[in-house]
Amino acid sequence: MLQAVRNAFLLPNLRRKIIFTLLILVVYRIASQVPIPNVDQEALRQLTSGGAAGFEIFEFLDLLSGGALLQFSVLAMGVYPYITASIIIQLLTPMIPALEELSKEGEQGRNKINQYTHWLTVPLAALQAYGQVAIAQQTFSGVITDFGFQFDPLGTLATIIAMTGGSMFAVWLGELITEDGIGNGVSIIIFGGIVAELPGRVWRFIALGDYLTLAIFIVITIITMGVIVLVSEGQRRIPVQYGKRVRGNKVYSGQSTHIPLKVNSSGMIPLIFAQSILIFPSSIAGFFAQAENNVLRSISLFVTDNFSPRPEAWPYWITYFLMVVLFTFFYTDITFKQQNLAENLQRQGGFIPGLRPGRTTEAYLNAVMRRITLVGAIFLGSVAILPWIVQIIPGLGASSSGSLTGSLLITSTGLLIVVGVALDTMKQLEAQLLMRRYEGFIK
Repeated sequence: MLQAVRNAFLLPNLRRKIIFTLLILVVYRIASQVPIPNVDQEALRQLTSGGAAGFEIFEFLDLLSGGALLQFSVLAMGVYPYITASIIIQLLTPMIPALEELSKEGEQGRNKINQYTHWLTVPLAALQAYGQVAIAQQTFSGVITDFGFQFDPLGTLATIIAMTGGSMFAVWLGELITEDGIGNGVSIIIFGGIVAELPGRVWRFIALGDYLTLAIFIVITIITMGVIVLVSEGQRRIPVQYGKRVRGNKVYSGQSTHIPLKVNSSGMIPLIFAQSILIFPSSIAGFFAQAENNVLRSISLFVTDNFSPRPEAWPYWITYFLMVVLFTFFYTDITFKQQNLAENLQRQGGFIPGLRPGRTTEAYLNAVMRRITLVGAIFLGSVAILPWIVQIIPGLGASSSGSLTGSLLITSTGLLIVVGVALDTMKQLEAQLLMRRYEGFIK
């Protein structure tokens, strides 16, 4: 891997792509320091240094935003509204004939779908912005002042526009990386934000002198990374045989190959989608946090207490696990059917030994995919609730950091994202190197 990185810097074009990607990440980090309107900076410093009641929900989400959320920055939401919009469009594509036709029209169709995704991102970002700031105002009194259309309509509108614009700016930076840099831009933006927070989290343990806990969590992180890599790269290989082919006067013997079915073919999408949906109840509850109606206010308090990522909020974690498992099956089933493997195999003259081409092959592939997806779904669900599991273990849960995310160097969701993005980026880098070696050989 290190050799591949060294070789990449020796090639001018690849070196330019890597440097461009790093510069965009620097721009993102600088922009993440720009605060939204009506934030009391002194109260914010006291909050981040000493913590507060209800701090966990924001600290949990803050790690995934690269520290922008607890800075109450214009980039507090990052690219997550865009990811939510992308997943919604992707799930709706096989259900809406017009979108399905666009998906089959090549690059032009994909550009049109991407345009629809951008349009959907704006209202999702605006709704999430209002919900997050409303909950923050309720949880951390004094940090955000005069937020709400009943108090300061123009200031509230300015805050929502600033955060929505910040989210779209982050998406634009990601697209610049995709076009002129290395890797998937949106994923790289998330990756950079998560990794940038790690030194500060390590230093927190060192400053407190909690070296034993730090060592334990480093071991947990390394083991978790190893398991994630193992499951991410794990696959079931289905043997495929191609019949003899006649070309001209020659008869070519049939070839043997395989279809790789990945254990975790859905990647991190079920985690992000489940988390995005679970954010909405507490976001919507923020609208009624200061309602005059006692029933609405009580419901808002109940939702905030039970569906926020706090150690004691077990309904949140159980629901999170079940939703991740459900979305893993749902997303895998939709994307797998879109590939039409059985139909393409039959068209190319291939078959699975012992099975008839067509519907029999399709039923067999679907059954195998569901069996191995069960392993991947349980794995993803377990990864999702790992912070909660660690927190309720006696000794580990009572870490000196005193909060849910403080009990891990990095959330398991963040770790899955980091490992997945790193693997994908390294594969793209090696593919670029291999292509250039072939070019050099041909020349």
